[in-house]
Amino acid sequence: MKSSRDSKGPLSEINVVPLVDVMLVLLIIFMITAPMMQHGMNIDIPKVTTKSIPTKDEPQILNITKERTLILNEKKLDAKDLKAAIQLLFANKKEKEIYLRADKDTSYGFVVTCMGIVREAGIDKINIVTKPLEER
Repeated sequence: MKSSRDSKGPLSEINVVPLVDVMLVLLIIFMITAPMMQHGMNIDIPKVTTKSIPTKDEPQILNITKERTLILNEKKLDAKDLKAAIQLLFANKKEKEIYLRADKDTSYGFVVTCMGIVREAGIDKINIVTKPLEER
């Protein structure tokens, strides 16, 4: 039997080592960049029509202006006083539900921070108020 070193003909085997090296490098690049792509994607949220939610008690409304002013039932508050004010407002109420109205130009991070403070105050339901499709 002749060894492949003795034959003078063309080499018929494919060297797959460089192919594997390239594939591993591409796999690592995709593993690193895939999580970054998820955070930077623009999402077009669908617009839907809904009916008003019936309430039993007088609704408690938290307004957030684009200047980051918090207004709880027509009373201006600082973000640091929000938790105490909500706890005082809902101290004797059985159903803990609040409506959140935020200006569309308010930063998302500030609205989420306010929602976190409301949740820390013990509110079970946070309803986000939007305009109906016809009024847009």
